[in-house]
Amino acid sequence: MYGYEEVAAGMTGMARARVARRIAAGAAYGGGGIGLAGAAAVGLLLAEAQLARRRVGNGTTPHVPNADGLYGASYTVPGEPALRLTMLGDSTAAGQGVHRAGQTPGALLAAGVAAIAERPVGLSTVALPGARSDDLDRQVSLALADPSRVPDICVIMIGANDVTHRMPPTRSVRHLAAAVRRLRTAGAEVVVGTCPDLGTIEPVQQPLRWLARRASRQLAAAQTIGAVEQGGRTVSLGDLLGPEFAANPRELFGPDSYHPSAEGYATAAMAVLPTVCAALGLWPADEERPDAARREGFLPVARAAAEAASEAGTEVTAAMPTGPRGAWALLKRRRRRRVTESEPEPTTQPSP
Repeated sequence: MYGYEEVAAGMTGMARARVARRIAAGAAYGGGGIGLAGAAAVGLLLAEAQLARRRVGNGTTPHVPNADGLYGASYTVPGEPALRLTMLGDSTAAGQGVHRAGQTPGALLAAGVAAIAERPVGLSTVALPGARSDDLDRQVSLALADPSRVPDICVIMIGANDVTHRMPPTRSVRHLAAAVRRLRTAGAEVVVGTCPDLGTIEPVQQPLRWLARRASRQLAAAQTIGAVEQGGRTVSLGDLLGPEFAANPRELFGPDSYHPSAEGYATAAMAVLPTVCAALGLWPADEERPDAARREGFLPVARAAAEAASEAGTEVTAAMPTGPRGAWALLKRRRRRRVTESEPEPTTQPSP
């Protein structure tokens, strides 16, 4: 027998799955009228968002270190090319808020992959602070500009600006799905870090905090469906940093109280790195099997997306062809891999 809490949680999960499925379906078939917040709350939402934005100062004078270059050069083997990693998305993907290249998520991921693969990794970044999902088409064109240098792996982190600028979620997911499709068609693996939980941002007050959390999770679940159905993998960023931010906001928030600090980016990179390595085939086959003890398994993609949106660090990837209940996915709760504690720095620019 299930207790009341288990039944309530299951009903909530199914409701979230239905909303995410409707948003993703609207993105795929041209719908656009599905909103993330009630119309009666829009005025209050905008007023509080403007206050929060003034406190945050997001985008006024963004500082983004240039982290592009070759990581793990000591692993170079003559005749064996470096792996290519490209970061796409918004300020979080670019690393806004830290001061050194080695503190950005791209640098941390590149150094981590190089250490695990024992192969150098060339990092390139096309992510843009302030970007919304409708900028992904331009970023993908940059990433694929040289057909002879298609990335081996692309990491996309996007969604926060879509919520704060009230981009219709169907439009947001449509752009993300198109970006994943283009990259996969070109031969790149794709990992999407879904929309973070904006309810954890320190300057955001109630009721905006509750609305921001609801909107963020709905978009994250819909992003998961859109990305997975195009052959990508997703990692829920969700409230990954929420407990740490709440306990120690001065350490894990950057100076603008909005973007992560170096410690915050390292926490996010630890969650994304295992999925990046799995996409590149760097894990043993037995690690790819679902672990029942960790509550991993196969679910309809909408259910997997809803669960992932509620639990940060959860991976969702396509598992089997579409069946009577729609597409299915494998939900995994991978063990986080510690990134290099010493700050990695690019040794050289990627070789042509």
